[in-house]
Amino acid sequence: MTSTEEHGPSSTLPRRQLGRFLRERREATGFTIAEAAKLVDLSRAVLQRIETGQIQKVRRQDVQALCEVYDVGDDDTKAAVDLAQQGRVKSWHHVYGGLYSNAFNMYVGLEAAARRLTSCHEQHVPGLLQTVDYARAIISAVPMFTSPDDVDRRVEHRMKRQALITRKTNPIQLNVILHESVLYRVIGNRSIMAAQLRHLAEMSKRPNITLRIHPYSAGLTWGTPNSSFIILEFERIAKGEPIEPPVVFIDGGAAQDVYLERPEDVRFYGELAAAIRDACLGEVETRNLLRQVAKEHERGER
Repeated sequence: MTSTEEHGPSSTLPRRQLGRFLRERREATGFTIAEAAKLVDLSRAVLQRIETGQIQKVRRQDVQALCEVYDVGDDDTKAAVDLAQQGRVKSWHHVYGGLYSNAFNMYVGLEAAARRLTSCHEQHVPGLLQTVDYARAIISAVPMFTSPDDVDRRVEHRMKRQALITRKTNPIQLNVILHESVLYRVIGNRSIMAAQLRHLAEMSKRPNITLRIHPYSAGLTWGTPNSSFIILEFERIAKGEPIEPPVVFIDGGAAQDVYLERPEDVRFYGELAAAIRDACLGEVETRNLLRQVAKEHERGER
């Protein structure tokens, strides 16, 4: 991670991710918090605070001891310790691109914990709404993913993530804004595009999903190009406060991913998303356009 500031509160992201990982590994091994805490000579309250990301400075030896109890491999133990050390960095601008294995993928961990996602995209359909063929075409185009087995694993993982929006119990609320150009950019081939657009039209009928198209005719919102970004919001406790503070994720593509936690940054992107949404087509108009462009792809008109 790159630190850009030396003052201010430390980033919550690494310790939140570490807490999720340790909680999942504890639950997978069948230990209660009290049992695990006793085995590593911690109080139940301290371990609970570690698992919820509330402790700013998690000791290296505690992470190592917990990983040993949970039978975590050497590579993941090293990554867990690294997260504990990064949790002490005082920075508002966090860059994590490519640091971790799937078990420590920062975005996937945040996405799985989120209650609501606001997703704005200008280049492609977001992963949670991709068809298998569309996902395969995107993943296969990445130069570093040359092995068919590697591509298959990544496609399978992407499809499994979609359970977050399709599960019967408490699915994530997903609000998606796509620029109209996404409909015409051919990913794979026209047949794949037609199927993808019809899939979007059907998924947009789900009660937990809203999908709106930002048309060419709307011009530039706030007069500037808008890169893709996702706002992640989390469950709220009885008093209305979020269990975890919201985060803005900006996909770096070939560069590094960026995570923003500062309240004014989150508020800025929330206002930007609202401004873009106000310039979008309505939900019914969006579905009609998706089906129309799907037909055009099928006829080879685009």
